[in-house]
Amino acid sequence: MILGFDGSAAARQAVRDAAALLGPQPALVVTVWEAGRRFEPLTLPVPGFELPPAALDLRSAAEMDEAAYESAKQTARQGAQLAREAGFTTATALAVADDLTPADTLLRVAREHDSPGIVVGAHGHRKLSELLLGSTSDTLVHKSDRPVVVVRARARDHSGTPETTASG
Repeated sequence: MILGFDGSAAARQAVRDAAALLGPQPALVVTVWEAGRRFEPLTLPVPGFELPPAALDLRSAAEMDEAAYESAKQTARQGAQLAREAGFTTATALAVADDLTPADTLLRVAREHDSPGIVVGAHGHRKLSELLLGSTSDTLVHKSDRPVVVVRARARDHSGTPETTASG
């Protein structure tokens, strides 16, 4: 089973709920990170703007990219530990640079590993945000050729503990 994990409360809830729902089985905990983010078109001239392009420090950009990769590996390891504690028989951590989007990357990894399904947490973005930013879980549900389980982070009550009923 592929568990998409970004370290958020929704992702943590998804791991715990997936273990309870699916029972003991192996899991591959995947954290998708955006490689090359520091090498993007900030340095290219933009027609209509008089400002010169910003200078690109390749060494700093490469160091920041490496730091992002290390952070993604750490997040994946934390998710794998959580998956084992939640009841998955084994959980392997994998940090993967994104292809086009996190959803496309998770779909590719699921195909490559012949996963029976994908589990992700939903962040509960408002509809306008989803329209502007996209939704990984929504994209997965619509594009996947295998089952997708989307777990919404539970709302917290005033004491700070998660509610026991799922929102619908």
